[in-house]
Amino acid sequence: MITLRIFSVIAVVFGLLTLKEGGSVIFNMGSARQAAGNFVPYVVWFNFLSGFFYIAAGTGLWMQKRWAVSMSIILLFSIAITYIFLGIHILNAGPYEMRTVYAMALRTFLWGMISIVSYKQLRLQPG
Repeated sequence: MITLRIFSVIAVVFGLLTLKEGGSVIFNMGSARQAAGNFVPYVVWFNFLSGFFYIAAGTGLWMQKRWAVSMSIILLFSIAITYIFLGIHILNAGPYEMRTVYAMALRTFLWGMISIVSYKQLRLQPG
């Protein structure tokens, strides 16, 4: 269960960072919006709002709640769908920053790992 605990902490910290960074761009705090460059608004909004769910899922995983497994899987799929829409935006010559592509890849990978570990450790256990 130590791996699950580690991932739960990562999820909460990642959620807090996501809220801070996304909120800074959305609410134009300091020079964050200008520093963001060619950000894609719906991706920033999605990431910001999902930060709340990252924290909820991480907290649920820490408490070893099975609902957190479902939430993690839903997060994974919603991130992947947003990533696909970002790809479509890019293919249609929409402005973007390469760091957004990398960030979405990281989110997809991270929630893929969290989903797998939580499923194996919480869903596959009897009881």
